[in-house]
Amino acid sequence: MCLIVFAWRPDHPQPLIVAANRDEFYARPTQPLAQWPHAPGVHAGRDLEAGGTWLGIGANGRFAALTNIRDPGQPASLKSRGELVAGFLTGEMSIDDYLSDVVGRSQEYAGFNLLVGNANELWHFNARNSEAVMLAPGVYGLSNAGLDTPWPKVLKAKAALSERLDDPQPEALLAILSDAQTAPFIELPDTGVGLATETLLSSVFIASPTYGTRASTALIVQADGTRLMVERSFGPYGGRLGEVEIRV
Repeated sequence: MCLIVFAWRPDHPQPLIVAANRDEFYARPTQPLAQWPHAPGVHAGRDLEAGGTWLGIGANGRFAALTNIRDPGQPASLKSRGELVAGFLTGEMSIDDYLSDVVGRSQEYAGFNLLVGNANELWHFNARNSEAVMLAPGVYGLSNAGLDTPWPKVLKAKAALSERLDDPQPEALLAILSDAQTAPFIELPDTGVGLATETLLSSVFIASPTYGTRASTALIVQADGTRLMVERSFGPYGGRLGEVEIRV
């Protein structure tokens, strides 16, 4: 998952609104959004190579999502970061206990950002600074750096989400995620991957022959605990493959 913009409003009739793009190599085998047969109440896509997921919802109002931290110099890890999302969604540990466990073993994974929450709290953990923070109400953006790092696509998507919060319908949230306009050279971050790759990765929606946005997800959580989740799947060059809608 490479871009997540979200509004956390715990006292609002719609306390959590999420729009997120998962960017990955098209060749990596993936299962679209579905209920997990072995974990009642868990609804998420699935990375069939490592078994984890990038974003999903679980029983008792659980929500979790993850982005990688972009750093071409970091050592490879034998553990998949997607298991951190799956572990929270399928488990019963409190947020405090789960994050304490993750903090203690975060060095076992390559760099990541983790969001975990329930009906009452939403937390962010950045593996680089090893700090878990309970989020105050607000609109946030998360890509492959720290929370609210002002990369062009983060700023653009956050602003677009803020404009749609009066009536956050799935189609409007998915429209935010479909923006394929790359950023001007002068605005690009320097994460060590070279100008051509920085440009490719600078758009909200990424499309190329081998790597790009695989899934766009809109999540709307109601105060009564009901949730609407819509996921669109894409293939090479951004070709649309399908759509799944879940109401729970």
